[in-house]
Amino acid sequence: MIKKILVVLVVLMAGIGIGKFIWNNGGGTVMPSPNALYHASSSDGVALRAKLEFTGTIHEVREGDLIMDAVRKAAPGDLIRVYPGTYKETVYIDKDDISFQGIIKEGEWPVLDGSKELNDAFLYSGNGIRIENFKIINYKGNGIMGQAGNNFVLRNNWVIDAGVYGIFPQFGKNGLIEHNILTGIEDAAIYVGMCDNIDVLNNEVFGNVAGIEIENSRHCLVENNLAYNNTGGILAFITPGLPIKTTFDVIIRNNFVTKNNHENFGAPGSIVSGIPPGTGILVMAADDVIIENNIISGNDNAGIIITDFANGGAEASNDPDSEPNPDRITILDNFMIDNGNNPVGELKALMLTQLSSTGPDILAIGGGEGSSIRDIERYRTWGLGDFAVPEITSTSDRKTFLLDKPAEPRQISKEDLGEMTYYGICSGCHAYDIRLIGVPTNVIQMIYKDNPQGMVDYMNNPKNLRDDYPEMPPQDYLSDEAKLAVAEYILTLKK
Repeated sequence: MIKKILVVLVVLMAGIGIGKFIWNNGGGTVMPSPNALYHASSSDGVALRAKLEFTGTIHEVREGDLIMDAVRKAAPGDLIRVYPGTYKETVYIDKDDISFQGIIKEGEWPVLDGSKELNDAFLYSGNGIRIENFKIINYKGNGIMGQAGNNFVLRNNWVIDAGVYGIFPQFGKNGLIEHNILTGIEDAAIYVGMCDNIDVLNNEVFGNVAGIEIENSRHCLVENNLAYNNTGGILAFITPGLPIKTTFDVIIRNNFVTKNNHENFGAPGSIVSGIPPGTGILVMAADDVIIENNIISGNDNAGIIITDFANGGAEASNDPDSEPNPDRITILDNFMIDNGNNPVGELKALMLTQLSSTGPDILAIGGGEGSSIRDIERYRTWGLGDFAVPEITSTSDRKTFLLDKPAEPRQISKEDLGEMTYYGICSGCHAYDIRLIGVPTNVIQMIYKDNPQGMVDYMNNPKNLRDDYPEMPPQDYLSDEAKLAVAEYILTLKK
């Protein structure tokens, strides 16, 4: 066991060291590949970063310039280099294969500063987008948000006090999120929403409500991350009421998950506002999740919580297509120490019924079947009586969930425009009948019944009419056709 812990430490320190080397030596000197994330090695089949010849145009942006001016000039395959300085703007990218590369000189970074007036820093809907080496601060909505873009790389960015979500790919496929540092986010620092084939590697998340969140997503690897001083460290769960109904095939491996005891400052009524402080790893209703070789320590409520909807705070939803139980959860070797010292809420009451003031390393509560744990005697557990012995001992054969060739770019037809706009943009904040960030969709339907144009008018110039909800960012960057199509689609939604 000591040997495994040392291996985890060496791997994580190596990742952090590589990141610091990149950041401290100019960061943006490596030319991004223009077309592909990865290629398959003929020798072992492991996905490796491609080294392709760059054939695009380089657009340089310096302090006093607008990054958006370079975006307007750029063609697919081009690189936009942004030099140190402060840039107060929102960068919209609706083109494919555009790379953004911050240049770091003598410790000075390019900084996108929203001054608590702008909603988003980077907002992309194109495929093949790469964003690396930026500091993003003081936005109200999101640091980096992807809207149905595939084949993305989000690397070496700092996201500080950027509102609701820090890094938020929504409805994307085949993406890499690595070597980022995020803090001060009131929902999730890294939020992978309704995505497939995503690797989340070597990131540092602290001082957020949720550190890393895998929501309604499939085929995700969360590895070598440092999650500390959040309310909840790493989460894998299903939010009912969203168009994608499942979370499965998730590996949470080789992470440090420590002292996630921060007070919960999420928006009242949202799902994350129900995360109890002191939660290391939370699995709610997700299936086929493997938790392996993590160091989980000092989380005051519990190290790992596995729960269904009813016990996880999602009981208000009536979504019949979201199966509410966590099935086939596998817990392999993990090092767990000093968890459960100050359980809160229902867990505290549960422990008192056991004549104990200390919470468990691992808690399973509610429904679910087919789960297993290796060496259960090593941990303090509650509710794991029907957990079997796992059939596997390691996930080392799974190196990545990234595809060995780029995912097909999304091609959105006129007939699908409303649905795809809802999937890629609206559903990140609006579930059908449960609160995420924004008003539930069924409430929107009541307000704008038979009036899609009224909804479009609100998208163009939203006004915050509810004190208990954050301000909605304007959607005026969308085409008139897309706004009307999504308004009409929302009014037809059922569950």
